[in-house]
Amino acid sequence: MLQISNKIIIPDSELEISAIRSQGAGGQNVNKVATAIHLRFDIEASSLPAFYKQQLLKLNDRRITQEGVVVIKAQEHRSQEKNREEALQRLKQLILSAVVLPEIRFPTKPTRGSQKKRLDSKTKRGQIKSMRRQVIDEK
Repeated sequence: MLQISNKIIIPDSELEISAIRSQGAGGQNVNKVATAIHLRFDIEASSLPAFYKQQLLKLNDRRITQEGVVVIKAQEHRSQEKNREEALQRLKQLILSAVVLPEIRFPTKPTRGSQKKRLDSKTKRGQIKSMRRQVIDEK
């Protein structure tokens, strides 16, 4: 079981975990032992609340396929158990990140001091540029 929060738990029956061979360096161990974990989680067929499902499907994440299946591959560690734990933690983080709503931002007006500072800097910059102009001698 994967516990997302106090009330939300994903049973093991909804998670499809398979061991595969890791890629990259690792000597003979990488050729003999299937230590990498391939985790698949079908969002639509899961027991997650509807809000969680909607938010997950809205995410623009490369780990979520067009069919709504989360695919996570963990191969950081040399042991299968550590990779399994990491894959489950990544799934948990993905689900939690989907349901965190961004704070609503309210537009604010610039302060009087910041407006004055901005206008003063514009005036100063204009004076600097006016000094660059060609000097015309009047006789």
